[in-house]
Amino acid sequence: MTLDARERLIVALDLPTVAAAEAMVSRLGDSVWFYKIGYQLGFAGGLPFAAGLIAAGKQVFLDLKLHDIGNTVTKGVESVAQMGATFLTVHAYPQTMKAAVEGKRGSRLRILAVTVLTSYDDADLAAAGYDMSVSELAAARASQARDTGIDGLVCSPEEVANLRSIVGPGMTLVTPGIRPAGSATGDQKRIMTPAKAIAAGADYLVVGRPIAEAADPKAAADAIVDEIASRR
Repeated sequence: MTLDARERLIVALDLPTVAAAEAMVSRLGDSVWFYKIGYQLGFAGGLPFAAGLIAAGKQVFLDLKLHDIGNTVTKGVESVAQMGATFLTVHAYPQTMKAAVEGKRGSRLRILAVTVLTSYDDADLAAAGYDMSVSELAAARASQARDTGIDGLVCSPEEVANLRSIVGPGMTLVTPGIRPAGSATGDQKRIMTPAKAIAAGADYLVVGRPIAEAADPKAAADAIVDEIASRR
């Protein structure tokens, strides 16, 4: 995959209002080409805002993590495909992934399956009833995603190298949990610096708070892009 370093940075607009998101996009300017919109902004008017970003030439990643009965997922994906978004997430359950692949058929939308949330560790999986480690569950779901025809995975940077060996070079790997050196970890448990994540085999890096909470978000984004470029 040949990507411009700036295109590989996805800024998470985890903000409470469209006005706050508009202000952040304005501050970042041409430093950022790709934005992620999740629940917080999505439920506060973020979907029309996403359509506006797309119309303005930006790329949009809708991080909605769909998981429902097959028909509901298929119809939801069909609606998202009409928006022109680049990525949409679903949880990596076989029935959900199959339904999402059906829903995006004939469109340019790319489906990303979420293997294991980056806020989970082995103890969290045990509490949820899973009798396996994070790495084992992520590997199993990666194999299922590959066989279902999913376009890519969302995974911890710690799992990138192993999952790349499972899915091969054709699938896109998107990694949240990216923290530049010296940044606070927040609620993330499986993290990595931008340079190390790219070296491990990630295609795209999702960065939220280290940019949004920086004194100069544009400078913070540019520094991450420079770090990505240095590891290409």
